[in-house]
Amino acid sequence: MGPMSREGTRGAAAAWSIAPRLVRGAPPSVLVVVGALSLLVGLLIVTRPLTSLVLLTIYIGLSAVFSGVARLLAAPESPLWSRAVFGGAWLLVGLAMLIGLGRTLELLPALVAVLLLVGGLASAYDALARGRVSERALSAALAIAQIVFGILSIAWPDVTVLLVAIVFGIRTILFGATLLVRAVRAFVEGRRTVPDATAAGADASGGRSDVPAPRTVRSRRAWLAAGRFALAGLLLAAAGGGWWANAWLVDGAPVVDAFYDPPEVVPYEHGRLIRVAEFPGQEPRGAQVHRILYTTRDAVGQPAVASGLVIVPDETPPGARPVIAWNHGTTGVARGCAPSLRDASATKWAIPALDEVIAKGWIVVASDYTGQGAPGVFPYLIGRGEARSSLDAVLAAQEIEGLVLSTRTIAWGHSQGGHAALWMSQIAEKYAPQLEMLGVAALAPAGDPLSLAEELTAGDANVLLSILISWVLVPYADTYDDVELSRYVAPGAQTIVREMTQRCPEEPGVMVSVATALGVAEDRPLYVGDLTAGALGRRLGDNAALGPWPHPLLIAWGDQDEVIPPHLQQEYVDRLCAEGVQIRRLVYRGYDHLGTLLPSSRFLPVLVKWTDQRLGYAEPPVDDCTR
Repeated sequence: MGPMSREGTRGAAAAWSIAPRLVRGAPPSVLVVVGALSLLVGLLIVTRPLTSLVLLTIYIGLSAVFSGVARLLAAPESPLWSRAVFGGAWLLVGLAMLIGLGRTLELLPALVAVLLLVGGLASAYDALARGRVSERALSAALAIAQIVFGILSIAWPDVTVLLVAIVFGIRTILFGATLLVRAVRAFVEGRRTVPDATAAGADASGGRSDVPAPRTVRSRRAWLAAGRFALAGLLLAAAGGGWWANAWLVDGAPVVDAFYDPPEVVPYEHGRLIRVAEFPGQEPRGAQVHRILYTTRDAVGQPAVASGLVIVPDETPPGARPVIAWNHGTTGVARGCAPSLRDASATKWAIPALDEVIAKGWIVVASDYTGQGAPGVFPYLIGRGEARSSLDAVLAAQEIEGLVLSTRTIAWGHSQGGHAALWMSQIAEKYAPQLEMLGVAALAPAGDPLSLAEELTAGDANVLLSILISWVLVPYADTYDDVELSRYVAPGAQTIVREMTQRCPEEPGVMVSVATALGVAEDRPLYVGDLTAGALGRRLGDNAALGPWPHPLLIAWGDQDEVIPPHLQQEYVDRLCAEGVQIRRLVYRGYDHLGTLLPSSRFLPVLVKWTDQRLGYAEPPVDDCTR
């Protein structure tokens, strides 16, 4: 086999063998130092991926530089253009990572993807070069694997950081351990060298020779070929498994169809209907469900578009019908997490007492809020953004042909939606004076985001809390100019935090967020700043729902609430009572966070009766603040 016939092997190995080649023939003392340092670096990268992110970036950058140099110098008989293109690409990317270190921390997944794609193309070229079948097969498999994982690195950047840390860390650990073993053997056995003359004499007298027999050479080549084919099979299996997993996760994600894309020109006024269509999901018995797209204002008052559902009973008494403005609880913060995209969002499992509401002929209008369904920034626990979306949904529903809505409106909401309902009623008089708000029913509301944040962050960090914090922090940073992610997120972790906001709790892809959070849980917190201090703390405080309300409130929660501690609800209600707010307060023993919402809840008959009294202008209910 001539030099060119070994080109595929040299090309494929150049990027992986540069470090061992640098220490080849080094004395034992050097092997000990390099091996121990490599072992420590590898352990640090694997066990502390965020802490060692700068180190990992430097390591990958240096590896790319050395690999690029090795590619340029390897196989000089090969065409100069191939060595210049592939080696130069690795060299340039590596230098870019090292020179722009502060910036490349956040760009690490993208740069890794570039390196993988370049490596895949280089391996593809090696597969086309002359060489043994097994060498070409290995190069081809390596090309496919690198290209596939390069694409996946772009699709799942948060996981890429962890996987790269594991791969490079393990590789460094093995390299360091190998050097230490070599050093120990050298110290124990000493350097054994056989003089040429002695070897020659032994060969002459004893017939021994260092030249292996032809049969031994053929056997060794056969084993090497088998090893290459086996490794190629493993690479293809890994690439196929990764591609299948990606397809499965993508197929499980919600699809935002064209209904939610606003036209180029929309009315400037808020609360205007853009389009209406049938809801493709389940419809409750005795009612029809429509999807609507309408104009609104976002959290900072800029024109925006939002979507929602309108549930219309088949049989309604004559006259304009009152409206229940339903504000949904947390479903995630990504565009695909909109309730109107979910099949069961218009059932009694999603909207409390829906069957009773339909029987009474009330109209239900349920906003998705901006940023869910329609494009925009989702106002998670940002009161004015949530409230404007809900108020404008009611205004837009009045424009549906054949539907006659009364201005009498009651706001209902659960959890985040309870926060939205309180704010909806709080700003209605100025923002939507044409509506007559008559009351607010808040189920386990997140009425005071700052107090909730102080409570949750005071305990131990966990995976679910890491994801929940990302859902609050990223929308606040995208809404308010003075809230900067870099102040609250660990260096290099902004990609991880933002990717957590792109998945919904009910889609398979949320497992990627959980896996990522678990992967860094033993390293260091994703969040390094005090989330209740600075600009974020001030903004959380600004979004507490504190009134004034010109009408009664109904607030209910369970004493076993695992999301919003019951004592926070009690403190919140006591605070409102002290400020003169009229509140009907109900606490249900044994109920968790969802307890008041479910069809079996003992609270639902109370909710319907209270709402009926408000719509009928009955006497105000019992004021628990005065009892």
